[in-house]
Amino acid sequence: MELNKPRSADGSATLRRRITVYRAGLAMLALLLLAACSSNESMEVTPPDPPAVEEPVVSEPEPEPELDGYLAPLTGLLQEQKATQRPIAVMINNNGPARPQSGLSGADVIWEVLAEGGITRLVAIYQSQDFPEAIGPIRSIRPYLIELGESYEAVLAHAGGSPDAYSILQKQAKPYLDEISNAGSSFWRESFRKAPHNLYSNLEKLREGIERRNYRTDVAVPVMRFLDSEELATGDSATQIDIRFLLKDYKVSYSYDEESRLYLRSINDKPHTDMNNDEQLAAANLVVLGTSHRTLDSEGRLAVDLDSGGPAMLFRQGTVIEAEWERRGDNFIRILQNGSELGFVPGKTIYHIVPMTPTFAEHVVY
Repeated sequence: MELNKPRSADGSATLRRRITVYRAGLAMLALLLLAACSSNESMEVTPPDPPAVEEPVVSEPEPEPELDGYLAPLTGLLQEQKATQRPIAVMINNNGPARPQSGLSGADVIWEVLAEGGITRLVAIYQSQDFPEAIGPIRSIRPYLIELGESYEAVLAHAGGSPDAYSILQKQAKPYLDEISNAGSSFWRESFRKAPHNLYSNLEKLREGIERRNYRTDVAVPVMRFLDSEELATGDSATQIDIRFLLKDYKVSYSYDEESRLYLRSINDKPHTDMNNDEQLAAANLVVLGTSHRTLDSEGRLAVDLDSGGPAMLFRQGTVIEAEWERRGDNFIRILQNGSELGFVPGKTIYHIVPMTPTFAEHVVY
């Protein structure tokens, strides 16, 4: 038996071919595996991004405009200092010999209302301004003048009064400064006019009188409603206004000045001026109120209804609007249209109270 017989050339070639095929198979298998892996990787699906969720837009409130000062409650005008002083209501003589008066141009608000004999009296309300000049001539007080003054939480300044007025002042402990009964040192008499048209005071003396009488100074001053700076007044055109009370020879007129946006006041077609500065009296707003007037006695003293409400006209920015007046729960007279309070133009206001006879409208021409 031949155990070590050498291999033939054909056998070696066959073996080499088998090894080559085997290696090629391994290489092919590796390539297939690699392709399969690559194919699997390429078949992986990337999940889509989640849909974007829109967050609700929260609109922040616009900041309130910063005011360069403080708004005065009775004029709506900006001031460097806050107007916190207690108002003072001064009874001003409006008889012919008392004109021109002093200090009216410094009042925030003026009321004109009938007294005896068809003559009117002025109630000047001082709150936001301080000035050293005289105020007057100062005259007596009536019950409805008390009502007007106290609607502003004001201390009342006057010289004398009707019996009914004194009864109200004393029995109801109203804050008042009377030249005759309790505050003579707060007033003085001038020599260039005859009595009773020569009694005067000023804000310094009146505030000293308030301190001596120990009247409160920390009161809640009513705030009038004013139009915004960009808000325009509406209404019919009214640039010339004539107002009559009772006397045929007494007429109050106003002419609207476009440049200053003020109503310039005249009496019997002559400018009504302030003796302190010779300036013609002017206001940004005019109000005419109608209400019942009743004669009480042989002296001609009146009862004027300030509670029931009634017709009104508001003049502002050269226009007029028909309205109503109402004394609301805060004791303050408001001007309304369809139940909503009307706004005033920032500045001073003059009110006029006229009788309802023969009709309200007959007292006003524009």
